[in-house]
Amino acid sequence: MRAYIGVTDYDWFNLLRNIPDLEEVNFWQPGGNRVFKALKPGDLFLFKLHSPYDYIVGGGVFAYSNILAISIAWDSFGVKNGANSLIEMRQRVEKYRRQPENPLSNYDIGCILLEQPFFLPKEQWISVPDWKSPIVQGKTYDLLIEPGRSILRQLHVSELLASVMQEEKYTSMVEEEQARYGKPITTFPRLGQGSFRVLVTDAYDRRCAITNERTLPALDTAHIKPYSESGQHVVSNGILLRRDLHALFDEGYVTITPSMKFEVSRKIKEEFENGRDYYNLQGKEIRLPVNPSYYPSQKYIEWHNNNKYRG
Repeated sequence: MRAYIGVTDYDWFNLLRNIPDLEEVNFWQPGGNRVFKALKPGDLFLFKLHSPYDYIVGGGVFAYSNILAISIAWDSFGVKNGANSLIEMRQRVEKYRRQPENPLSNYDIGCILLEQPFFLPKEQWISVPDWKSPIVQGKTYDLLIEPGRSILRQLHVSELLASVMQEEKYTSMVEEEQARYGKPITTFPRLGQGSFRVLVTDAYDRRCAITNERTLPALDTAHIKPYSESGQHVVSNGILLRRDLHALFDEGYVTITPSMKFEVSRKIKEEFENGRDYYNLQGKEIRLPVNPSYYPSQKYIEWHNNNKYRG
């Protein structure tokens, strides 16, 4: 059972802690040359301010990490990147990259997606034990042995951590800390909209499931059952589509059949006297994720067939 303490700056922390009802954040790394692999989904990621302020000031539940173009990171998370605008975000990233950037350059950054973030009031900041100044990015701690166990014990004091601790993973963690036996239960954290978008995009290998288009700015993550209709932010309720196909999917002019084929409504021709390019895709098998657990859910597909598709 591990936690990672990542180093961040006060401005990032201060902006995010003042956003009400924040469900996710992107803890970005400026280099963009390697994927963060220190944690498993459901593990705890903690925020520490830059030295000399060696304090844990908050954290979140780790969901996923990958390398993203900075424009995609901004489109997915917006202010939840800890900046008020893409221009401001670029300025912060480039300060750490220590090199002038072309303002049109869409360079890569490392992205660590965290759910259910919490921010500690100053009187509850936790002094970090065993921390050496040369540590630039962060450090992993075992939460069942010292000094990690002391960090976990202090986190339990915070009321702001209560909602995170109610998750099955962390309920198990508390019980194990107290009883010192049993294997922790691994659960995947609830996803926010931005994390949902990134996970679905990667599940489909950053290609449109219908046309195989790979130009990311032209692709959208579609909910099969809309979030507004109680559809969840889970990968099995998402599919990566070219933007025009996404618009048609949301309006019910196209759908996915239970046999995972693309279906085009006759209403396109009836209402718009057009649609030849779309009818050429009729009956095409969709390109499925490598991981079967990410396949479109049959219950969501049936919902779209019955409640959205115009037939």
